[in-house]
Amino acid sequence: MAIINEKLQERLFGAEKGSAAKTDKSKLEKHRDIAAKMFNTPVLSRKEMAFPAIADFASALLRGINTYRTLYFVNVLRIDMVYVTAILTLIGIYDVMNNPIMGIIYDRTRTRWGKARPYLIFTPIPYFATTAILYCGALFLRSEYTDDPKKIVFVFVTLFIQETFSTVYSIPRDNMTTLMSPNPQDRITLGLVTSYASYFAAQSVYGLFLPLQDLNRWGVTNISMPTIFAVFGVITCFFGILGNIAMGVGCRERIILQPKPAPFTKTIFYILKNKYALRNFIADLATNWWSGGGYSWDVVTQLEIFGGAFKSLLFYTPYNLLHPISLTFIPKFQKLFKNNNKKAVITLRIWDLLTGVGKYVTGHFTIDNSWLCGATYGLFNGLNACNNAPASVFEAELGREINDYTEYVTGERPDGTFGLLTGLISKVTSPLNALMTIVVFKWSGYDPTIPMAPWSQGNKYVYRKVYFLYTAFGILPSVVKMIPYFFYDLEGKKREKMYLELNERRALIAHEKEKDLSEELGAMLEILEQE
Repeated sequence: MAIINEKLQERLFGAEKGSAAKTDKSKLEKHRDIAAKMFNTPVLSRKEMAFPAIADFASALLRGINTYRTLYFVNVLRIDMVYVTAILTLIGIYDVMNNPIMGIIYDRTRTRWGKARPYLIFTPIPYFATTAILYCGALFLRSEYTDDPKKIVFVFVTLFIQETFSTVYSIPRDNMTTLMSPNPQDRITLGLVTSYASYFAAQSVYGLFLPLQDLNRWGVTNISMPTIFAVFGVITCFFGILGNIAMGVGCRERIILQPKPAPFTKTIFYILKNKYALRNFIADLATNWWSGGGYSWDVVTQLEIFGGAFKSLLFYTPYNLLHPISLTFIPKFQKLFKNNNKKAVITLRIWDLLTGVGKYVTGHFTIDNSWLCGATYGLFNGLNACNNAPASVFEAELGREINDYTEYVTGERPDGTFGLLTGLISKVTSPLNALMTIVVFKWSGYDPTIPMAPWSQGNKYVYRKVYFLYTAFGILPSVVKMIPYFFYDLEGKKREKMYLELNERRALIAHEKEKDLSEELGAMLEILEQE
């Protein structure tokens, strides 16, 4: 019985035959020199840094607009919150069905152009165009009835189409940067460039959206909310199509993959081979039902508690100044933590949690004094901004290490299939999430039918709840998601050994399948061998 048990554990949790962890070491060692060069030699050009940055600029614009999506549905299109929640739940259920199909197709894609690049050339057009149509809807659907079937059908149909192409687009897009280079410094630099493009895009949305509300309220401008959303939607569409197609054409895939992927029925269980990803999966499953009420509490805070967009600008100044400066702290943190991504991520995320608590506690007692509440918020938000660039870079690289470990123990990169289980978390928990959205929204006592203006709700207790939802409600999931990192041991010599053997196996595959190599991969190997 013990022997059977041992074999079962090995079959479920042990490394796959033929993977870097199981391949004959004498075979791998023949490629040690080139494997070391693959890991240590930066290969990304400036162009390959620029195109992903443009693509991420568009994605961040979209995320910025989506921050106000519920506000758009409820206050601009004027659809009852119950219908909005029902639509989003139905779309979530649909997403459960189409994600597996795309995941399987993506993992089985092998072309001379690569695995992800072909999708980036063709899918951005329908995805971003549908997004533009969604946010232009309020220009031609002007009914005041919150149960107007035309508006409800419009939102459902456009979200349905958007979600369909989002799946086809996002799985390859999310994995493209990982396939571009096996060099960690390349990946850190690219992550830094794209994160700052994302920051600039998001700040463009926030920096224009809120001041326009004040200018309209004061009578200085007369730009309607439907027009504002439509303009943002069209701009996002333009940059999304331009950046992603340019990325698909101008960027290379250099990670050498196993030519023939394993069957889907096998790869779907590969999460069991990766203890690090499995722990993160469990933490996500335990917290993904958490919802802050689905409303734009940041907008409510800035326009109603802080007293308007222009006063809020003063309170956000420390953050806006220190966020770009945090770029200069990356080398210092790398030296401080001796390139230990685990220690860096844990320390910086605890830092974030403490600043979040500081924001809420001070704001709770100063909620009826906009200047004092905003000033204490600005202080803690500025402290939070000091670690933004290091935290995002180290956490992204830690995530890539975890994904690379899957390839190390399985011999494959089943990114699409592997992501099915992790991606399904939010879909499986979406009904509970939707229920919590309604409960939390009602608990807040906030009335969205009252026009936004300083202290328009007239209730200190309502604004305390709003401020709590904005600054501190998400802390508990963050704490739970941080727990797996305390058990992360892929560091030091263990990490070096993994990457050396992983790149040795990639080089072995490349030389065994030399005739099937794309010209780009062949050229890269030739350059590395000559150095």
